[in-house]
Amino acid sequence: MSFVVPKKLEREVNRLVKCYPEKRSASLMVLHALQEEFGYISPEAEEWAAAKLDLKPINIHELVTFYPMLREHDPGKTVVRVCRTLSCALAGSAKLHGHICSRLGLDANAPGLQRTKDGRFGVEFAECLASCGTGPVMMCNDDFYENVSNDGADEILKKYDE
Repeated sequence: MSFVVPKKLEREVNRLVKCYPEKRSASLMVLHALQEEFGYISPEAEEWAAAKLDLKPINIHELVTFYPMLREHDPGKTVVRVCRTLSCALAGSAKLHGHICSRLGLDANAPGLQRTKDGRFGVEFAECLASCGTGPVMMCNDDFYENVSNDGADEILKKYDE
């Protein structure tokens, strides 16, 4: 296998696995650690995780394809998440999402994460970003923004457009 995990990550994964009574129980934590390191979980990463946890690769693939927070493909340098749950929807999150997609040349009606052709941005709806009183809210990678207008979104995106 040509997939290489940095030694620091391997030590972290080994530590995580020891926290559980069965290796399998560490699956999600291991996948999160891999995604944090590489940005997404490749088929090679799935195979590596399966071997580490004494599982079959299909067992890991099932998790990657089931949980929406896990990604099989590179999401882009900056991942933009727009909350779509009720409070944010009532505050205009669909229009905000549409505006962001239009600005970046993406289809606002396409399902799931979309990535710009240059790979600078990935855009998706998210379920509840936990700020119901300040919608619409969005995140750019790990940065959180509240009460975002279309003009505000343009300013926010400029920060990440390098």
